[in-house]
Amino acid sequence: MTLSITLIIIIITVLVSIAAFTNDKVFNDFIFYPPAVTHDRQWYRFLTCGLIHADYGHLIFNMYAFYMFGDNVEDNFIRIFEGKGKLLYLLLYVTSLFACLLPTYAKHKTDNYYRSLGASGAVSAVIFAYIMLNPLQKIGLIFLPPQWGLPAFVFGFLYIVISSYLDKRGGGNINHSAHIFGGLYGIAFIIATSYLFSDFHVLEEFIFKVRNFTSRF
Repeated sequence: MTLSITLIIIIITVLVSIAAFTNDKVFNDFIFYPPAVTHDRQWYRFLTCGLIHADYGHLIFNMYAFYMFGDNVEDNFIRIFEGKGKLLYLLLYVTSLFACLLPTYAKHKTDNYYRSLGASGAVSAVIFAYIMLNPLQKIGLIFLPPQWGLPAFVFGFLYIVISSYLDKRGGGNINHSAHIFGGLYGIAFIIATSYLFSDFHVLEEFIFKVRNFTSRF
């Protein structure tokens, strides 16, 4: 039995996160700490911070969301990009861990009190790739069934608006900036790769589906 890329990422993330819960060295070495990047060139922290989480609730929520959307996106990548599908899907996840934190790094590069962790930015990239591929599919809020949810493109728009508001308001321990830029990166990645490596142009299909949907009203 061949495991999907999504499941492999989940297994690795769960194992590393659990190890970090009881091992301070793993936790401190892997967490995103901007001054360590600025002064010690520890660029790997952009990636390793996505393998650790604050607690079991944080870990479960992220991996549940990733599982719910990841398999569909991975299957679509395999269909759209054929032999390159799995590699491009893995590249989406890994590079989004880096891309989603660039604005955070720019803001906190010498902030000795700032830390960030979790796979939320990469999960957001996968969710927004899903939205681009399935704009009319309903997305339920948290654990509500999909039939009670919103069309994916509406959910995505509201997600960005609300996250932007919360990011500007500040406070709390959630890195809303990583969610926003992870989502935007996911959109940019799927559009660019579909033009470069496929005859299926995601943006054109997205616009066509949304236009047909909105024309009913």
